[in-house]
This record gives sequence, structure tokens and C-alpha cells, in this order.
Amino acid sequence: MPVVREADFLRAVTDLATLAHWLCYHTYDSRRSQAGFPDLVLVRGDKLIFAELKTNRGRVKPAQREWLDTLSSMADGQAGVSIYLWRPRDWDGIVGILTG
Repeated sequence: MPVVREADFLRAVTDLATLAHWLCYHTYDSRRSQAGFPDLVLVRGDKLIFAELKTNRGRVKPAQREWLDTLSSMADGQAGVSIYLWRPRDWDGIVGILTG
């Protein structure tokens, strides 16, 4: 699998989300934001997605893990709310989720 920079992966996901009519939020400059908050918040209809994006070899930092775990526990049993850790190798699944 070719090496994909996280910025390029982010652009591909947000482009796909936009084409599939998702509202898409990404904090452009997170230096003054809460550490670890997921990269993307996506909303379409009654669906809400929080997604952390990493390269295929990228590491999840402790603050990112805490946010993902906390959001996952809150979303458990909530229809339409999903939390993901996406990597370029997950592309086919991402396409299915965002276009389905």
C-alpha cells in the first residue's frame, strides 16, 4: 500500500463526505483546542460521526484515545451515532459508510 500523508487522507475523506452531502467540520488549527478531539465531525440526516484520522502507521495519542473511548461509551446504544478511527487502508469501508 502506498504511503499516504495524513493531510492528503483528510482531504480525500472530506471531499468524499462533501460529495455525499455530509456536513463536515474539521478544526483547521487545533493548537488552542482541547487536545485529542477527533479530526472530523460529520452530520447527515439522523447520522452523526466522530472520526479520528491516522496514517496506516500513525499512533493514537493518549488524549485521542481518551476522546475516542469516551465518545464510544456515550454513543453505545445511541442510534445513528458512530465513532471511528480511520486509516487509508480502511478506504473501501469509509466509502461504504459515507455513501451508504
